[in-house]
Amino acid sequence: MSSQPRNLKALTSLRIFAALWVVLFHYWENLTTAVMPSVVGKGYLGVELFFVLSGFILCHVYLQDAGEGRLRYGGFLWARLARIYPVHIATLVGLGLIALAARQLGASDAGNQVVFWSSVPAELTLTQAWGLAPLGGWNHPSWSISAEWLAYLTFPVFAWAAWSLRARPRLAIVAALAVIAGAYIGFEQWTGQSLTRAPIAWGALRIVPCFAYGCALYLAWRALPAKESNRAPTAALAFLAAIAASVIVSAPDYLTVGLFGGLIYWLGRYPERRSLMTSKVGVYLGEVSFALYMVCVPWQGVFTNVVQKLSHTDSEILSLPLWIAMLAGALPVAMLTHHLIERPARTAMRRWTSRSAPTSSTIPTTPLGVTP
Repeated sequence: MSSQPRNLKALTSLRIFAALWVVLFHYWENLTTAVMPSVVGKGYLGVELFFVLSGFILCHVYLQDAGEGRLRYGGFLWARLARIYPVHIATLVGLGLIALAARQLGASDAGNQVVFWSSVPAELTLTQAWGLAPLGGWNHPSWSISAEWLAYLTFPVFAWAAWSLRARPRLAIVAALAVIAGAYIGFEQWTGQSLTRAPIAWGALRIVPCFAYGCALYLAWRALPAKESNRAPTAALAFLAAIAASVIVSAPDYLTVGLFGGLIYWLGRYPERRSLMTSKVGVYLGEVSFALYMVCVPWQGVFTNVVQKLSHTDSEILSLPLWIAMLAGALPVAMLTHHLIERPARTAMRRWTSRSAPTSSTIPTTPLGVTP
């Protein structure tokens, strides 16, 4: 196997599209009371896309070291914590302050989430999606980083399974797809609800088949010589069209998740030429996507509450210009969060651990960590 490129720009850029898909899903309720278009209504699957992508990228960065016994588990967990925890704590504190201010002003809690003080221990320990915060979380999107944290804690298990099947990537993919279909179908038959719509109580389970699928996809990707593929843009576009068709016709979620794999595989082979997916703008927005995902609901709450106060109405339905302003405003808020909180805190946490102990090459220096 040839050495594979470390920084997969097209996959970093993919993150902003996944984040925007989720944002549109959350924001549509403020635009109209009409039924969501199918594409927007399936926006919750943007989280599944992140989960598959996360398994792929973490194997890309860490699998070799894990398979050869060189992964420093403590260093790995610290690096992952540095990636997700600062923004999570910042939004937690911010929402607490917003809730207190809202009470003083006689307004409702920010956005369409409710601040439950009983959920604070689970929020602080990133266990809110493990069934430990049944009333809900503060910042609803944070359930997914709780699920990610479980995947990080158990990554040696995923890595062991992937390393064991490294010579049989097709078998790994088939097995992962079978697990996805079995988990989704079985969960719905067992509980009467879709796994993809049960983030609070079952979010930790929701990541497992997707993360395993991402690991299996990486095995297929690494099995071929590292080279740019002229077929990649066309193939990626074909899978994107198939994904769009699947959500338009309301295909079962597990089928759409399966198609995510083809998109990720071919974007991982995207040629280094001038295009949106490999541009500096695309990569930068991909790096900002985590902050966008984490602040979109708090920003939604602040914006709608301000509009309600100024317009003296209780309605959360916005006019089209105001809705566009809310949607457009989420990105600069995310940029500020990324530059003022996410990056400085991540750098500080990694510098702290590098002073306390030598770090190995298993801790990435590039923003490849893919967390929604």
